[in-house]
Amino acid sequence: MTHTLAYVLGVLVLVLGVAVSVALHELGHMIPAKRFGVKVPEYFIGFGPRIWSTRRGETEYGVKAIWLGGYVKLLGMLPPAPPDRPDKPGSMIDEARRESLAELAEEDRDRAFYRLSVPRKLIVMAGGILTNLVLGVVCLVLAVGVVGQPARTSTLGSVTSCLPTDASGQDAPVEDCAAEEKTPAVRAGLRAGDTIVSWDGSTTSTWAEVQEAIGASGTRAVEVVIERDGARRTLSVTPVEVSRPVTDDNGAPVTGADGEQLTQMRPYVGIGPALGTVRVPPSQLPAVVGQAVTGTLKAIATLPVGLVHSVAAGLGIEERSSEGLVSLVGIGRMAGETTAAGAGSGTVPLSVRVSAMLSLLGALNLALFAFNLVPLPPLDGGHVAGACWEGLRRLLARMRGRPDPGHVDTARLLPVGQAVFVLLVIMAAVLIWVDIVAPL
Repeated sequence: MTHTLAYVLGVLVLVLGVAVSVALHELGHMIPAKRFGVKVPEYFIGFGPRIWSTRRGETEYGVKAIWLGGYVKLLGMLPPAPPDRPDKPGSMIDEARRESLAELAEEDRDRAFYRLSVPRKLIVMAGGILTNLVLGVVCLVLAVGVVGQPARTSTLGSVTSCLPTDASGQDAPVEDCAAEEKTPAVRAGLRAGDTIVSWDGSTTSTWAEVQEAIGASGTRAVEVVIERDGARRTLSVTPVEVSRPVTDDNGAPVTGADGEQLTQMRPYVGIGPALGTVRVPPSQLPAVVGQAVTGTLKAIATLPVGLVHSVAAGLGIEERSSEGLVSLVGIGRMAGETTAAGAGSGTVPLSVRVSAMLSLLGALNLALFAFNLVPLPPLDGGHVAGACWEGLRRLLARMRGRPDPGHVDTARLLPVGQAVFVLLVIMAAVLIWVDIVAPL
């Protein structure tokens, strides 16, 4: 029951996080638009039936039923048809243009979005994109720099009672053994929950540092400073040399050409780390954030390839990659599993779950940032590209001494926008299917 409640809580936290991200994204558009005089009649979180709304000035603020997005309505997004290229009466472009301009009262004609200068258009349309970037960076910095990255810590999570007797070097699953078969940890008085402060004079703050110190000290008696119940104590520990499994950097067992587990003789104490969080130093945060941003941009740039691999995983042709594309269903499952991990047992500390959830929300915002950079309507990047093209045309006209070519006719891209929208719906459906049949 506790596990189920924790799982549901994770999904609810994700939904709330998405709603907040969308709300701030739309504020990134609305605030500069209002500042530049554009008329903004609606600001809503969600789609579908209206749940609640209120009017403040000329803008109606509200919430709708489906929290998978949101919108801010800027009047006059589409400019009038150029005199030399009139729309075909009754066409989709003609109807859309008429509807856009009809919403503007005569006294508000100067408040249309299309009348903004190119720099102001860029600020309005890039506002939402940059908001997601900032949110993503903040979430990641909080996750790894304040709460800390999930890691094996220098605090002991387990103390083995007896020396390993299995030929593979695995710890023996027994608790009662003769005194001479007790592990060095038991003989020295180490307990689960102790924090290794230093080992043979070497300060330790991570499990990797503890392992390195044990390997360096060999099998001689060494002084180990621990912290227990808020007080520091010094114990004498004498490791013994035993056959231990060989593992890689991720802790996975390494096997030989014959498929058998590899072992090696090395100093052994009989202690295991507790899972916890380790803060990334401020000097390393830019590199961590930069890697996350570039990785997200790369994933969006190779979106078709990623989609092909996802479909192949769904069909069972290949293994699902942990770095591949994920739908909101998959992200929801991750959120649920994050909060439910170790719920009620204490095996996964709260700090680890908080860090993982913040990282998930950070990755989601970075994905929204990168995805909206795609220069196609109806994405924000399509509007940014239109404004850039308008600015370039005007610049070239000035340089050549020609008349101002005027606003870029973004209405002509409506068919492209519809096609892109259909493709996005198909892609979302495919990824949802993959997350159901081949979940991460």
